[in-house]
Amino acid sequence: MTGEDRSRASNGSTALTRTHRTRLDQPKAPRRRLLPEYDPEAFGRFSERIARFLGTGRFIVWMTLIIILWVAWNIFAPGNLRFDEYPFIFLTLMLSLQASYAAPLILLAQNRQDDRDRVTHEQDRKQNERSIADTEYLTREIAALRMGLGEVATRDWIRSELEDLAKDLDDRRALYPAESDEDR
Repeated sequence: MTGEDRSRASNGSTALTRTHRTRLDQPKAPRRRLLPEYDPEAFGRFSERIARFLGTGRFIVWMTLIIILWVAWNIFAPGNLRFDEYPFIFLTLMLSLQASYAAPLILLAQNRQDDRDRVTHEQDRKQNERSIADTEYLTREIAALRMGLGEVATRDWIRSELEDLAKDLDDRRALYPAESDEDR
């Protein structure tokens, strides 16, 4: 292969790759997926509703009624209308199927609740830290005010001092009445 052939081959391959190369200034076309797409939040809310229902007395009552009707029908109905004879294998299969779907849905709902509890706990912890910091700040401020008030004359202290001075003046007037009359 000559140098000219190599340059043509390399030019051709680069031209080929340039035409098949995706452009970065345009969004990629969506890829086809084998599995259907779903909204995880919507599915989570749906699983929580089911888990909430499975944990109620209403579910127990409905499940009990369905099983009683199932068994009664398959015992007392005419032979050609019975669909699940005595060992009730189909009933066992239905209950197993229900349990196999209920368990993961309940676990999903519990995981979502754990996530919410974790977030709430973290928010509570941060709020508690802020409250403790605020309380410590206010405690320091009150202590500083008390120390400052120890040096400041309070109204009661001034009142008691004035009362003491007034009493001293009254005592002096009583002892020296002549001087006080001359001053007037």
